[in-house]
Amino acid sequence: MLPDKSTSMKTILITGASSGLGKAIGEYLFHKGHNVFGTSRNPENVANSPFPLLALDLNKPETIVHCVDKVIEIAGRIDVLVNNAGVGILGPLEEIPTDELRKHFETNLFGPVEVMKAVIPHMRARGYGHIVNITSIAGYTGLPFRAAYSASKGALELLTEAVRMEVKPFGIEVCALAPGEFATDIASRRYYTPVTSGSAYYEVYGRTIDLINEQVSGGDDPIIVAHEIERIMNSAKPDIHYKVGPFLSKFSIVLKRILPDKAYEKILMKHYKL
Repeated sequence: MLPDKSTSMKTILITGASSGLGKAIGEYLFHKGHNVFGTSRNPENVANSPFPLLALDLNKPETIVHCVDKVIEIAGRIDVLVNNAGVGILGPLEEIPTDELRKHFETNLFGPVEVMKAVIPHMRARGYGHIVNITSIAGYTGLPFRAAYSASKGALELLTEAVRMEVKPFGIEVCALAPGEFATDIASRRYYTPVTSGSAYYEVYGRTIDLINEQVSGGDDPIIVAHEIERIMNSAKPDIHYKVGPFLSKFSIVLKRILPDKAYEKILMKHYKL
């Protein structure tokens, strides 16, 4: 069953909508008249959300299924899924505990996969749906001290390309949106490998933490991402990849594409003072 064309109101599920990009996207679309549901690991701790927040933990598949079933029970459908929830991680790969690496991929890759698995059957039954996987411009390049984050977001980009072709015959459109630096609270919520005085990376890693956090605090307004989400979900044929953020963030992808590998690596190492 196709959506009612007499109304532009859509039912939207946004994971990780209690703060940051997810909150900005949810508030914008809610005030535009859409039926927005957000998720949080602990919604009872979130005050003053204009749209309902449902409990969902990307590391607990049963909460994902329960959340999706609840939205279907209340609204009868999910027109748009914004797979936004995720975490950051910083550290020299040599020193990041392996358990933390696994936990990171469980959240940033396998979590969004489980959400798609729960939502796609409902969209397929209606022959309609949009899925937007929030990745990162960092997913296009292996960045020093962000190896795990770059890898998890890069994997989600490629996974998006594949599943997009699998579900397109069912009327479901899937795309990836890669933000650059935006002014959010992600710096306070990411995992940091401790900066220890005996580490071979002590000095340069400490500098890199400061540099990355400065880029976030001075980033663009998250409302820009919300506007892009709105354009995507109103498009009958969305593109496969979208990049949103400061010019230099997006231009870095262009540089990587046109420059020899080692020339691009040299630019990155100079930027990070390696």
